[in-house]
Amino acid sequence: MNEPGLVYVFDGYCAWSYGFAQTMVDLAAAYPGVPVEVLCGGLYVGAARVPLHRLGDLSGTNRRIAELTGAWFGDGYERLTADGTFVMNSTAAARGYVALRRAAPERAVELAAASQEAFFVEGRSLAGPDTHRRIAREYGLDEAAVVAGFDHPWSLRAAEAEFARVRRLGVVAFPTLLVDTGGRLTPVMTGAATARQVEERVSALLGRAVRRAGATGRHAAPE
Repeated sequence: MNEPGLVYVFDGYCAWSYGFAQTMVDLAAAYPGVPVEVLCGGLYVGAARVPLHRLGDLSGTNRRIAELTGAWFGDGYERLTADGTFVMNSTAAARGYVALRRAAPERAVELAAASQEAFFVEGRSLAGPDTHRRIAREYGLDEAAVVAGFDHPWSLRAAEAEFARVRRLGVVAFPTLLVDTGGRLTPVMTGAATARQVEERVSALLGRAVRRAGATGRHAAPE
């Protein structure tokens, strides 16, 4: 990014990312002139891909997320956790997401939230094309193009490249939000934070970046 912006790293199967999703949607709406880059983190890959019942006290974690963020975990997801055999695959989730994002890059934040809602509310797997086709339909996107992107080797390469980039950024927990101030990345939050905390921090960092840019004549302050 050559101008101040945000970098948001999430994972489709990360419950904490789901808890932050609406805050991120609201934040992007509050700064319409600020670019937001959304990256997939790759939480459940390799040996981390285990059945839900092996992930500890999911109910307790989800209650805490709900209390802190107001996020609602739906009946479909609750049925999956009660059964416990479902295995989350972050690579497949990322393939679906990058196909959706390619169809509407300007709606990247909304589509990330929609992907997570499909899982954490409706209990839909993110490992197959049907969920992503349904999201594409809801957002008025080209369903066939999204499904073709999900199935194409391109999406696998894109997902793996994104995971590698996230590692290079040093991001190891999700969600993570960073402010890019002319190539310098400053963390805003990782894991849990209230909407007010995030907005105050983002506003301060972006404000400083815009003032510096204005002083050098490179950028104008956003509306």
